[in-house]
Amino acid sequence: MNIRILIMSIAMAATAGAVWAKLPAVPADPAKAEAKAKADAAAKQKDAELLGKSQDRAVANYRKNKGIKTPASMASKK
Repeated sequence: MNIRILIMSIAMAATAGAVWAKLPAVPADPAKAEAKAKADAAAKQKDAELLGKSQDRAVANYRKNKGIKTPASMASKK
């Protein structure tokens, strides 16, 4: 029984070592890397624009529901 446990432990340790071994990185094509960087930048810019539009809609909705006219009216109340 103890031999079986010992053999299984050794087999599991060997398997774990093989699984966790780091594989070498695949060399990237510079053209593909540049295209991916451009696509990522474009996606980031689009996300930023959508976020800005969403925030503007949220502010407009809040002002409409609270009866706030403009941000300048807040300054005159002080």
